[in-house]
Amino acid sequence: MKRLLAAGLVPVVLGGLLAGAVPASASAPGVPAHYTGQKLDWHPCAEEELITLPPGTDISGLECATYRTPRDWDRPTERQDLTIAVSRLKSTGPSTASVLTNPGGPGGAGRWFPVTFRGQEKLREHQDVIGIDVRGTGKSTNVTCRGTADLIRKLDPRDRDPRNLNQILANAEHVAKSCQNANGDLGPLITTYQTIKDFDLLRALLGREKINWVGYSGGTWLGAHYAQQFPQRTGRFVLDSSTEFTTTWQNSFNRQPVGFERRWRQDFLPWMARYDAKYHFGTSGEQARQAYERLRYALSRSPLNGNGPMELEYAMVYMLYKKASFPALADLLVKVRAGVENGAPEQAKEDALAAVKDAGDFPDAQDATFWNTLCGEGRFTGTRESLIRDSQRNLDRGLLMAGGGVLNASVCLFWDKQPRPLPKLDGKGVPPVLIVQSEHDPATPIEGARKAHAAFANSRMLTVTGEGDHGLYATGNAGVDKVVDAYLVDGVVPADQSVPGMPLPVP
Repeated sequence: MKRLLAAGLVPVVLGGLLAGAVPASASAPGVPAHYTGQKLDWHPCAEEELITLPPGTDISGLECATYRTPRDWDRPTERQDLTIAVSRLKSTGPSTASVLTNPGGPGGAGRWFPVTFRGQEKLREHQDVIGIDVRGTGKSTNVTCRGTADLIRKLDPRDRDPRNLNQILANAEHVAKSCQNANGDLGPLITTYQTIKDFDLLRALLGREKINWVGYSGGTWLGAHYAQQFPQRTGRFVLDSSTEFTTTWQNSFNRQPVGFERRWRQDFLPWMARYDAKYHFGTSGEQARQAYERLRYALSRSPLNGNGPMELEYAMVYMLYKKASFPALADLLVKVRAGVENGAPEQAKEDALAAVKDAGDFPDAQDATFWNTLCGEGRFTGTRESLIRDSQRNLDRGLLMAGGGVLNASVCLFWDKQPRPLPKLDGKGVPPVLIVQSEHDPATPIEGARKAHAAFANSRMLTVTGEGDHGLYATGNAGVDKVVDAYLVDGVVPADQSVPGMPLPVP
């Protein structure tokens, strides 16, 4: 904060948050008593209660509970309930607040997520960290796409044969119909509007007048929508690696091809080339890119047990999120190259196949929550013809990662249920929120975050320079943690500013 004060910019300090017994204002007005009267039965979490738990994760001290929420918040008296699974990592000192967390998505199961804040000593000294499996996913009431969502990750949009392009769209249509038919009248209730009301009920059950928030990626969308809907319940909200939450999902996701290609070409490939003695993909970023293109072509001609370029690239996309995954991504490319070489031993092929599969698997409920949310709220514009033109335009611009990213995300074109209109998000009347963003974020590119910041009144933006990681707070950057902790714990609202990122790894 020294740079901030030296510049003559005086930080804003927010008031404290209430704790203890539930004040009258902590109730949820208009919600039937059989919901607001629930008690959270906290107990030590068992591993089987946690979905997408990374292997070897320490869950000691993490407590689990569930609560009931209306199936449809527009009709809360109908007594048709959903189950929401939550967790708590209790504060190490007197608890003055609860910070709700979300790992992203939409659809990421977050019940396990509080353990990632275990080392945030300043935060944990004062606040309980809460995790949530949002409606639709994890150990909460699930939705399903009947395992069909993988179909949209199969065919390669770089193959411009009309038959291939038509089949891509046919697959997207099949996924849309499967998701909608499988979930009946529950699918349209898997929306941001319903989910943030689940959060506000949880706030009341936790006994808080206000909640704090740390949401990453798709969790920034949830946090911004909650703040706009419930400004009087909004404490200190951190929106880390932000979507362009002031527009539609479609517009926000349309930025991804630029983000991933930039991360690939400007960050990963030059890094891999620096260690050519280990990986043998070339001594410059361009040489490494050309080596990858040759590998990609070979894989298209000789798939590994049916796994071709798209399975590989979707695995690669998620490994570009974090620089810590760069060595694993480089190792994956080396394994795949060994697996597709002429005369490659069967073990090499099996190793490559296992590496691709491990990096690209997603639970069905997560996929279903994702598509029901994206397609069930806000307008989706376009036709088959316009999507094909847009995908060609991306390829012509050199946006090659995952085939340019348009056609394989066309499920919403075929959603035949009327989406719920999105509210206007302008931040008016909302307490200050803090956006945290890296310059080369691949999944939520900084251009969208800047537009959201400009459109959302009273927001602040912490830009992390020389950085491309997706998800920044509580990941080891002391400069980021200092600013965020001062805001989350002490209520110090920073002016817009920047801090440097972390160095790339050494393999």
